[in-house]
Amino acid sequence: MNYGTMPAGKYWIGDLCYVMHPQWQEACELFFPKGQDNWRGAQGVFKLANGVRFAYFSTAHGDGNYEDEQGREYPVDAGGIGCILLSDINDTSDSLWMEGGNVVDFEEQFAVGSDGAELTFGKVVIDTDPPYDEPEYEEEEQDS
Repeated sequence: MNYGTMPAGKYWIGDLCYVMHPQWQEACELFFPKGQDNWRGAQGVFKLANGVRFAYFSTAHGDGNYEDEQGREYPVDAGGIGCILLSDINDTSDSLWMEGGNVVDFEEQFAVGSDGAELTFGKVVIDTDPPYDEPEYEEEEQDS
């Protein structure tokens, strides 16, 4: 499902709690308006009071590690993944948090969306409900 579009530019994609300091509290108030009891919260394109736009979507299974179609990793600690212009991040000097996502350059406006499992940020698709392969165990032979 398409939730809107974002303008062209260089974006950081990942769990926005890592990079939206000090705006994270304001962002959470947009996701979880007073009186809403949906644990997933609101999803889509948002705008902070200072005009900063970003997109945010809940993952299918909350926190964990997810990959996009190119095998890039996205660790999640706040239950969602989003995108924000790199120029709208207040502090890009903290490489630990910056490594929690990926920087992608979009030359044109791009669509963002979610079907509840796959999160789409233009050409970047992150599967947050990958198939689970049961490990195979060899049965031990029992002596009779």
